[in-house]
Amino acid sequence: MARLARLCVPGLPHLVLQRSVHAQPLVHDDADRRALHEALQAAARAQQLAVWGWAVEPQALWLLVCPPAVESLGRAMQMLGRRYVAGFNRRHGRQGALWGGRFRAAVVEPGEWVLTALCIIEQGSAADRVGVDPARAPWSSAAHHLGASPDTLLTDPPEWWALGNTPFEREHAWRARLLAGPDPARAAALARAVQGAWVAGSAAFAAEVEALAGRPAKPRRPGRPPRRTATR
Repeated sequence: MARLARLCVPGLPHLVLQRSVHAQPLVHDDADRRALHEALQAAARAQQLAVWGWAVEPQALWLLVCPPAVESLGRAMQMLGRRYVAGFNRRHGRQGALWGGRFRAAVVEPGEWVLTALCIIEQGSAADRVGVDPARAPWSSAAHHLGASPDTLLTDPPEWWALGNTPFEREHAWRARLLAGPDPARAAALARAVQGAWVAGSAAFAAEVEALAGRPAKPRRPGRPPRRTATR
């Protein structure tokens, strides 16, 4: 069976996951993390890709982005890979691929789904450091959204602005969300959507995306569709 074309819809948020090959370290130290952030910023600017959230984990890079065109996301990830991997290999005396195949992405429904995706990214960035304030986990967008360290890479999404009327209100509301964690059911749905390159959201949103993209947005039920009985 032919592989489906990548699901990418301009103007809508996408949750992106890029893993390292064979679970090798994606970064070894803060120098690598800075290089990855700089490469991401250069790629995003070149493709006019709005980055709403990001996190660097030991074997993975998570992004929440909004592409302006169908090809913007793919081109930005290609540029990121070429620049970062080449520098990483030089610094560490290695050769070969670092990315573990194609990146995975899900189209995310605006609204609460976006906030859940952002919470997954930023809460996970501090998950391996129990008791650490997310604002002190510098290698994600959490520090920016908690008012600890402004990040010129980021564009704040509409859902972020709706959290409060002042920066203090928004930061306070966001800290409470990070401490509470994402809704488990919605988080599980987002994880499945990213792995399968599907839509994360309501049935109505999935139908809208299918019409825009011209391809299925949700996995079909297994087996053949039921046979219709002819009527007279």
